[in-house]
Amino acid sequence: MTTLSEILNLLFGPDPELRQIILTTLRMSFSSTLISALLGIPLGVLLGGNNFRAKPFVNRVLHTLMGLPPVVAGLVVFLLLSRSGPLGTLKLVYTVTAMVIAQVVLITPIITGMVANIVSVKAPLIRETAAGIGLTPWRAVLYTVYECRTQFVSTVLTGFGRAIAEVGAVQMVGGNIQFKTRVMTTAIMMQTNMGHFDTAIALGIVLLLISFVINSLVSRIEETVGMA
Repeated sequence: MTTLSEILNLLFGPDPELRQIILTTLRMSFSSTLISALLGIPLGVLLGGNNFRAKPFVNRVLHTLMGLPPVVAGLVVFLLLSRSGPLGTLKLVYTVTAMVIAQVVLITPIITGMVANIVSVKAPLIRETAAGIGLTPWRAVLYTVYECRTQFVSTVLTGFGRAIAEVGAVQMVGGNIQFKTRVMTTAIMMQTNMGHFDTAIALGIVLLLISFVINSLVSRIEETVGMA
């Protein structure tokens, strides 16, 4: 049975591995979420705010990618980065960078699709307002981002939740190497496979606590942005 003392010992004990795992998890999750947001939000705004002939097809492809199995994303990235792959000379496989790339492949379509749905609902009113005050197309895009800023914060938070909980893709391209690419989810899976269920549960609780703290901070930011 997992106890509070075991959780506290994991967090503040002499073993430096957990602190390294937490830092790697946060570095990977924040990096992949930031990159995905920088890619996904502009793409989503353009897709949701414009009509073109191929839009239904693009939406179908995007919805398919939103449900992309993590192991498939991991396999694609692994094949690209492996020694025999086209990007093998970069020697990125089994690194945190490879894990970030795999997560970007997974998260970007999710953020893009959610942003496109948000913008498509508000697009007619935004276009009418932009035309009425004489905004240029670029300023109209910025105005769209401003009007939807609260929903976009929630969208980015959803992407972060997917990133910090990911295990399949990061295990495949990262290798779960101790003191290098081991993160919370792969550590939990490893401890479970070894039969160390108490440690796995304690790690899971620590992961939930980290997610709760980050969600609380982002929710506070979201409230502040919404009141602005």
